[in-house]
Amino acid sequence: MSHSLTTLCVLFGQENGKSRLQQAQEDVEEVKVIMLDNLNKADERSGKLVELEDRADELLAKSKTFEKTSNQVKNKKRWENKKMKVVFIGIGVAAALIVLGLIIFAIVDATRAQ
Repeated sequence: MSHSLTTLCVLFGQENGKSRLQQAQEDVEEVKVIMLDNLNKADERSGKLVELEDRADELLAKSKTFEKTSNQVKNKKRWENKKMKVVFIGIGVAAALIVLGLIIFAIVDATRAQ
């Protein structure tokens, strides 16, 4: 295209065989496609965030249940340990009384035998 023809096309609103209006419409359409794509991606992220929040809430509920159960088990084991201590102390006291009784019996028997 010659220089004067290019100048004439620019004056009449044409560039590369397209009018400025057509070019603007194509640009608007391109921006529209990009914006719709961005909106779809934002929508997907929003859905994923909701899903993540739901999973976090579920995990929190499970952790609270676990904490409650672990405290119950801890208290149960504490009682079992206390019971075992009482049993062992009782057995020790009984054994000591038996030994003491045998010693007293042996002393009494030895003094009678004399």
